[in-house]
Amino acid sequence: MTIAHSQQPLVFIVSGPSGSGKSTLVEKMLEVPGTMFSISCTTRPPRATESPGKWYDFVSEAEFDLRASHGEFLEYARVFGKHLYGTPRRWVEEAARKGLDLVLEIDVQGAEQVKQKLPAAVAIFILPPAREDLERRLRARGQDSEEAIKRRLDRARQEIQRYTEYDFLVVNDDVERAGREVQAIAVGARCLRSRLSERACKILESFGG
Repeated sequence: MTIAHSQQPLVFIVSGPSGSGKSTLVEKMLEVPGTMFSISCTTRPPRATESPGKWYDFVSEAEFDLRASHGEFLEYARVFGKHLYGTPRRWVEEAARKGLDLVLEIDVQGAEQVKQKLPAAVAIFILPPAREDLERRLRARGQDSEEAIKRRLDRARQEIQRYTEYDFLVVNDDVERAGREVQAIAVGARCLRSRLSERACKILESFGG
């Protein structure tokens, strides 16, 4: 009997409230060999510490709308009723071409859209240790007004209520431990029986399996 195996790269979704430290944990995941990052597209202006093309491609509203009309996004949404964010499909295609697993850092709206289109995607939710810690982290960044911080905390409460839609939940109370956990998820997902490697298939077939 011939055993079918999957050569399609895994897609990892990483979500969590603003200030939960998900970007740091995504960097930890990218330390796992065989992974690459999906650069998001957004209409918001870059912050002083951001370089175009590292975490985001910054485009005008008109260009974003044009790309969306051409079906170039795997998912996209308007956040806080202001700026648009989207995941270009080309990163999934590039990951497949390179044989790498793809890591997406997106919010719960985007995660829902991706899971509908890619049901096998592995979804990881990053949880802050407490509401007070999240508020402290947001204030420590010094990037948001009082109104913006309140809006982000309200949104965090809404997002956290949807944690059951995710495959894994990682509490980011210790970045080193949480980093090891997301790396373990990345490695472990590759060993799922539903994703037999070509090598594993040949071994099983040699035993008549």
